Amino acid sequence: QVQLVESGGGLVQAGGSLRLSCAASVNILSINVMGWYRQAPGKERELVASITNGGLKNYADSVKGRFTISRDIAKNTVYLQMNSLKPEDTAVYFCNARRMGSGSWGQGTQVTVSS
Repeated sequence: QVQLVESGGGLVQAGGSLRLSCAASVNILSINVMGWYRQAPGKERELVASITNGGLKNYADSVKGRFTISRDIAKNTVYLQMNSLKPEDTAVYFCNARRMGSGSWGQGTQVTVSS
């Protein structure tokens, strides 16, 4: 089981930026896909961005051009840089790791964007 620890959430005004971090307990190159998901109150959890161990990135349409997923292999950490934040980005953000057919979740970090 991969252990994931997220950090970096907080309160920010609309138009601001935040960077989320997700530290994994294993070499992230052994993880097939790492992703950031979010869940707003009363809504289903949705994929925000993902990166494969080969470096292929994928983004939800709602965040394209504003969010960037990246990684530091030496630190076994994946980041989500969020720019031009909007109130509708308010949610709990979760890190996910899929490896060998199983998935692991972090505890989540709250992001609140005020208008």
